[in-house]
Amino acid sequence: MNRSHLTVPPAGTPVPRPHPDAPLGEPLGPHYEQCFGCGPGHPTGLHLEAVSDDGLGVSAKFTVGDVHQGAAGLAHGGVLATAMDEALGMVVWLLRKPYVTGRLETDYVLPVPVGTTLYIRTRCTGVVGRKAYLEAEARMDALDGPVAVRAAALFVEVPVAHFEVHGDGVGGMEGTDVGGRVNP
Repeated sequence: MNRSHLTVPPAGTPVPRPHPDAPLGEPLGPHYEQCFGCGPGHPTGLHLEAVSDDGLGVSAKFTVGDVHQGAAGLAHGGVLATAMDEALGMVVWLLRKPYVTGRLETDYVLPVPVGTTLYIRTRCTGVVGRKAYLEAEARMDALDGPVAVRAAALFVEVPVAHFEVHGDGVGGMEGTDVGGRVNP
């Protein structure tokens, strides 16, 4: 992947330890019912399903549907970037601090036909201050299938008040179920 310096952790950046409360090997629920990325109730959403690997990585998958097309028969690049962002965001949720996407770099390696299931693996590669560095790779139709998309991201830690001012006030950080809307 051709990455800018903005998504590469500085030399010597430590990889964080998993948070003691991060689930290991467990499915991660949706942020809320109508989340475009992971919400099961969104009619045209990705319905991305994810599992925590080890507290610093996530395995996720979604199947490209007709509603996700750009060119006829192919996934829209913005939808693929959204899937990568969603899976990367689940990694920082495991760190148990509120983060937002600061930068997302996406390399489209292969066209992704409608009907393809993408298997996405994500990993935190380092944390420095408020910055978390992450990487992801999406493979077609199998865990060892051809690589279709690669992504690198910089997420920035924000105060919980960010979600109170700009969202629903929860931001998925409490780990509690608020009316069936927040990642348990």
